[in-house]
This record gives sequence, structure tokens and C-alpha cells, in this order.
Amino acid sequence: MSDLFSQFWDMIVGRQQGPLSFRLILQPVMAAILAARSGIRDARAGWPPYGWHVLTHPEARGEGMRSAWKDLSKLFILAIVMDVVYQVIVNSRVRPLAALLIALILAVPSYVLVRGPANRLARRLGKGQPADPQGPG
Repeated sequence: MSDLFSQFWDMIVGRQQGPLSFRLILQPVMAAILAARSGIRDARAGWPPYGWHVLTHPEARGEGMRSAWKDLSKLFILAIVMDVVYQVIVNSRVRPLAALLIALILAVPSYVLVRGPANRLARRLGKGQPADPQGPG
């Protein structure tokens, strides 16, 4: 197990230089932009901040996850394609699990960390309505 973790860590560190290294910046930035748009949309609809609402309201998790996946699906697919191209160029072979994990690591945290604060900021700037307890949907 530690050997697998070591290989994965080497793959992540090795991706910081060389071909397609710009994707390590591009993917989190694109996820943050999508999250900001979603957060502003949530505020206009009167929904509470995304992350907190999904964590504290189990009944809202399913709809919240669908909403996030709707926003992230294209970016996620692009991230996987870019990583597969990187793998073919550098390793001459494809590791689908590694591509999936890299896409998750680069896109999802940025999205989750930005959507809620974007909602709060939009509300403070007067772009939203009071929070609706129903949440995103």
C-alpha cells in the first residue's frame, strides 16, 4: 500500500514540470470560476452557502451534489482528458485511476471552497435574497 502511495505521490510531484503543467493551475482556476458563478446564482435564489448547507442538512445532500456535478462535469471530463494526454506523452501509457484522482484533487476542492464564500459575498454586496432553507436545487 505504501508503494502505491509513493508512486502516486511521485506522479503528482512529477507533473509540476514538463508538458501540460499549466493544467495544474488551469483546472483549479476554472473550478473556482464555476463555483463563483454557482455561489452568485445560489445567493440570487436565496439559497444558503453551499458547503455548510450540504454538511448540515442531510436531506439536501443529494440535490447539492447533483448541482455541483452539473457545474463540474465538463471541467472534470476536460481534466481527465488533459491528464490522459499528459500520461501518453510522458509515460507512453494510460493509468485511468491516476487520471481520475488527479482530476478530483485539482477540481473538487477549489469548487467546494469557493462556492459558499461567493454566495456570502454576493449577499453582502446586495446581489442576493435572504437564505431559503431549501437550499440549491
